[in-house]
Amino acid sequence: MTAPIRFPRFFVTSPAPCAYLPGRSERKVFTELKGPHAEQLNEALGRIGFRRSQTVAYRPSCLDCQACISVRVSATDFAASNSQRRNLKRNGDLIATECRPWATNEQFDLLRQYLSTRHPDGGMAAMDEMDFADMVEHTPVSSVMIEYREPTATGQPGRLVGVCLTDRQSDGLSMIYSFYDADHGARSGLGDYIILDHVRRSAAEGLSYVYLGYWVEGSPRMQYKVRYRPLEKLTRDGWVRIGKEEHQRLIANATKPGNPVPNPTGKDGKQPRLEDF
Repeated sequence: MTAPIRFPRFFVTSPAPCAYLPGRSERKVFTELKGPHAEQLNEALGRIGFRRSQTVAYRPSCLDCQACISVRVSATDFAASNSQRRNLKRNGDLIATECRPWATNEQFDLLRQYLSTRHPDGGMAAMDEMDFADMVEHTPVSSVMIEYREPTATGQPGRLVGVCLTDRQSDGLSMIYSFYDADHGARSGLGDYIILDHVRRSAAEGLSYVYLGYWVEGSPRMQYKVRYRPLEKLTRDGWVRIGKEEHQRLIANATKPGNPVPNPTGKDGKQPRLEDF
């Protein structure tokens, strides 16, 4: 006879300034992922909008705001835009390798370079090697580090230019954190390519979705997520596919002049201050 699954205990963080919408505060509800049923719990919570950070699953629980919306790409029906097809062709020579979730010095050096270029004043700027190792290695679920390397002259994996910490779920891949060489002049769109590669991987493996975390309308740094079609959002009635007209409007807003370059980033690796992928 198997032991019953205990209902998890949930906790709420204290209000803090919102990282995405100026003038607002944020609050999160979270629970610990531990024990023999951690993977099943993480997946069940993921279906209702939770995200994982190390051994914690969390989701927004703000008192006066519901701007954070969980989104996922339908990998089986994905339709690449012209620019996404060009990106796939431009970076298609990269060699992607799934590695166990074990932090390396090479990965950390790339992370430091990425943060200094894209987020010099962000919450992760002070992350050291131990913090990085905790983010990568403290996982109670099926996780991998996918490395993206340029080929050498002989076709072997060479210089590391991108990394993504990814959770495997029964219905798709959940992108926890990605970083890349943001100064690589010959390879624009590396962050987008990592997402496109995850969509391609999911479809090839018969998985339906790629989970992108939270999208916040009105937050410029989050607008890159609406560029992937079809896209589903989590509502009170469950997961709903965004209609073509609404999606076109969102993409038009995301591509207005003045919006920042798409910047797929991750959450703050330190608990309990948690941010989105």
